[in-house]
Amino acid sequence: MQDNVTVFKPMTINNNNKVYQSIPDRGLSMATCKFYDVQVNNDQHTYPYMDASGVEIAHKYRVVSTKQFRSDGNIKQALLFGQHLFSGGGRFVTITEGELDALAAYQMTGSKYPVVSIKTGAQGAVKDCKASYEWLDTFENIIISFDNDAPGKQASKDVAELFGSKAKIVTLSKYKDAGDYLSKGDSKLYIEQWWAAERFVPDGIIPGSTLWETINTPIERAKVMYPWSGLNDLTYGIRKSELVTVTAGSGLGKSQVLREIVHHILMETKDNIGLMFLEETVARTARSIMSIHCNKPLHIPDVDIDEKEMRDAFEETLGTDRLYLFDHFGSTNIDNIVNRVKYMAKALDCQYVFLDHLSIIVSSQENGDERKAIDEVMTRLRMLVQETGISLILVSHLRRPEGKGHEEGASTSLAQLRGSASIAQLSDMVLGLERSAQAQDVVERNTTKIRVLKNRFSGLTGECCRLLYTHDTGRLTEIVDLEGF
Repeated sequence: MQDNVTVFKPMTINNNNKVYQSIPDRGLSMATCKFYDVQVNNDQHTYPYMDASGVEIAHKYRVVSTKQFRSDGNIKQALLFGQHLFSGGGRFVTITEGELDALAAYQMTGSKYPVVSIKTGAQGAVKDCKASYEWLDTFENIIISFDNDAPGKQASKDVAELFGSKAKIVTLSKYKDAGDYLSKGDSKLYIEQWWAAERFVPDGIIPGSTLWETINTPIERAKVMYPWSGLNDLTYGIRKSELVTVTAGSGLGKSQVLREIVHHILMETKDNIGLMFLEETVARTARSIMSIHCNKPLHIPDVDIDEKEMRDAFEETLGTDRLYLFDHFGSTNIDNIVNRVKYMAKALDCQYVFLDHLSIIVSSQENGDERKAIDEVMTRLRMLVQETGISLILVSHLRRPEGKGHEEGASTSLAQLRGSASIAQLSDMVLGLERSAQAQDVVERNTTKIRVLKNRFSGLTGECCRLLYTHDTGRLTEIVDLEGF
């Protein structure tokens, strides 16, 4: 074997054979190494990585003399380095760029606060933190202590964007990383800079005089349109950072309209989609999306479909790994809903989230005042849309009008939105659905009109299209002949 070839010798995992000792040249105590289960054997360090159940599934090895690294096991599925040692919640959690930096930061801050490390360096920082988003987000302050170099600084900003005002970035003025501060005997300075970490404030204050190039650039078209041309003529499609409210009387097909839009986005984009249909099981939601894809109402027991067709419909919808469904188990309080929408947006990269419907969330609030409860829910959802940049499509019920009811085809209006004016005020777009569910004529009974009640983007409102529901296919089809509409 050539002398210049490094031979890695992974250490035995058996607890009886683990070796713990201090790392004097790094200033690390044996207690710190043992706490993180870092083994030292001659010229090699071994860093363990765990899964969510605390099982050791991967390792990273570092040869000290050559500074070479390798890994084994399923490190992609592992938690952040050290995450398994700390329960969620608390005042502080620190994220570093390397394992030794995590040990150093933990020791320098008095071994009191959780410190973890990303797995794959600055280039994988955002991906690693997204995977552990829920756990990190339980802390009041998320301290980012990455390397003092260009990749580390950019990664610090990118990770801070995930957590907003919770994030604080440590500015290292003297050395490259936390490990250097400890090894060079400057722990006091690191602690001062750790405590002085500045809360992250995103960029955004821009002088108007600098905006000519922006103003002179053509307005970008929506990335995806609605499935129906009449609706697109007024709305110009579905845009990011918009809250769209869909409203109708009870039992008039709001969920079906949403499913058609979900399927359309799934087919027309490569984006992930979050589905929170609170009135039905995830199985029903899943079958409904598949129904649209294969043009058969799969929720009907006697629908004729063979296993291959069923499997193909699954693979081309749910099997794309782009749909994420919320199994609420009856837990629909506002904190739970907001946290799940936020998780879908930030950790799962869902660009579109569908929430059906507002009344279920409101009814679960402890506040007995419906108007105040709706105001709180709508305000938090509006802020969440702005923070994450997603398109949120929300269903809301209507108050029953005087005289003819909505199930008899009564027109919708903003004034009929149930409970609070904040629904109309905080929505960018409001779409009203109208259908005469008791009509004698079968076509009229199965035809839904869409009326744009509010349109912050273009200002265009009014009736825009009709959709005919066909029982044999379970689909809504736009009627293009608008005579008499």
